[in-house]
Amino acid sequence: MIPISEQMDLLRAGTLEIIKEAELEEKLARAGKEGRPLVVKQGFDPSAPDLHLGHAIGLRKLRQFQDLGHRVVVIIGDYTGMVGDPSERSDTRPRLTHEQVLANAATYNEQLRKIVDPDPAKLEVVMNGAWFSRMSFADVMDLAGKYTVARILERDDFTARFKGELPISIHELFYPLMQGYDSVEIRADVELGATEQKFNCLVAREIQKAYGVEPEVVMLLPVLEGTDGVKRMSKSTGNYIGISEAPREIYGKTMSVPDEIIARYFELAACVSDEEAAEVRRELADPAVNPRDLKRRLARAIVALYYSEDEARGAEEEFDRIFAKGGLPDEIPEPEVVLAGQGDLSSVWIVAVVKGAGLAASNGEARRLIQQGGLRVDGEVVRDVDYALSLEEPRLIQAGKRRFVRIVPANVRLEG
Repeated sequence: MIPISEQMDLLRAGTLEIIKEAELEEKLARAGKEGRPLVVKQGFDPSAPDLHLGHAIGLRKLRQFQDLGHRVVVIIGDYTGMVGDPSERSDTRPRLTHEQVLANAATYNEQLRKIVDPDPAKLEVVMNGAWFSRMSFADVMDLAGKYTVARILERDDFTARFKGELPISIHELFYPLMQGYDSVEIRADVELGATEQKFNCLVAREIQKAYGVEPEVVMLLPVLEGTDGVKRMSKSTGNYIGISEAPREIYGKTMSVPDEIIARYFELAACVSDEEAAEVRRELADPAVNPRDLKRRLARAIVALYYSEDEARGAEEEFDRIFAKGGLPDEIPEPEVVLAGQGDLSSVWIVAVVKGAGLAASNGEARRLIQQGGLRVDGEVVRDVDYALSLEEPRLIQAGKRRFVRIVPANVRLEG
């Protein structure tokens, strides 16, 4: 068995805070003595279909626990996802239906396996609806009685909203209690979370105690900034790079990150060694080095991490062809498009086409894309949201810098 001191060194690396280190050492020693693995937990709320590079930081730490012989339990929050984590929120999240949450979670299993060991002895993936759906109202009241409103309102997010006279919905107060009850159900020994999860994880320790379960150790990990370089990478913000996105998307999005966070992306997203990270910082400080060259190296490294070196080179070649040489991608999707309320293919509403082709999630988003000059039809910018488009022949639609679709008449169906 690996000595406890070496296990602790490995687990401390890249971790910002452990609550409490002595407890973790004790749990590791006891697990070794008893010959049983620790139960290591991390939860994900499927508010969008993608797991992203920020999530990967925790997933890689889970993999370290697996490699040390411990068992990982990933909680897919189909019920907490309907509430929405209030962490770092200045308003109430829009509530999702259970159907929306399940649709978002459909590929999480496959995405997780890009990083964690899928061996059933080392990994269990479970939805928290498995226990919350069975709870009676009396059970809910019992859970609510384990913590006080005063303690819940201590969290900075709620305090700021309360002082600003902004609404706080009752269901939001349940989120940390539900996350804590997840830890009760699986008897978690350790929980991983980014730094904004500290309050929720500390509540979990208290909820476990209230149910007579030994409290978990909390390990807090760094937060990765999103592609805007300002806000944390988030599905709800949209500034994320999904680990299962196409290589060209990962490459292109990485090339868009600000120069100021290149070094952090090398460390947290590309998983380079300390020596490599130090070298990147030296190069960034050298006026003779073009940050764009470092960013290209970064983009290749991230694509290769989730795909292969060949895919990374291909993504770079395609990026150069599109942006440096004004070319087109090798493969352009030809989606099935359903257009409701349109008369015929000789004159269809551009907003309906953009939404129907999957380039926007709603008519409102499609309108904004067009008004901001982010849409091209056959290479020409379209800014008129009332533009009538003929689809009697194939049309090339470009949304933003990297998304292309070809609308083929045979793939278009009119309804109504």
